[in-house]
Amino acid sequence: MNAFILVVPIILIRYGLLGLINKEALKRAAFFAPLVGRERTAYVVYQITTICIFLYLVMLRVRTDSGWFYIGLIASILGLILYAVSMVNYAMPKTNGVNLNGLYQVSRNPMYIAHFIYFLGCVFLTQSYILLMLLIAFQISTHWIILSEERWCVKKFGEEYVRYMNKVKRYI
Repeated sequence: MNAFILVVPIILIRYGLLGLINKEALKRAAFFAPLVGRERTAYVVYQITTICIFLYLVMLRVRTDSGWFYIGLIASILGLILYAVSMVNYAMPKTNGVNLNGLYQVSRNPMYIAHFIYFLGCVFLTQSYILLMLLIAFQISTHWIILSEERWCVKKFGEEYVRYMNKVKRYI
């Protein structure tokens, strides 16, 4: 089976589900916080690795001939579930815009975590070291994007967001 099929659920959740629940949230999800210094480089790496992951999956096949398949299947299903739940939570922030509900009570970045888990599952499903390297580069650049988002959130939401940062971990 061609691994491109693995891209479809992520796209459907990101654009279909989020768009159905809240069109304004779809616009918010496309927003990137202002970037400074190395964050600009991270943003370029983030965009390039995202494109490469999606395009590279077109060239891969899902390998069902080893035990890694089941690990990949479990990870990818878990990632999809977490991604869908985090999108639903993201679509329904408090009136002032701070997300404090659902998975956002456990992690400040559940979408990024779910994205990573899902694509790690894809690595196991395809058994591709190149996909693993792309995912690692993606994840490192994501950390820098998250730092810029947090700085922006502190400016926008002030003390409420600082309290949230003190209460909820960045990842898990």
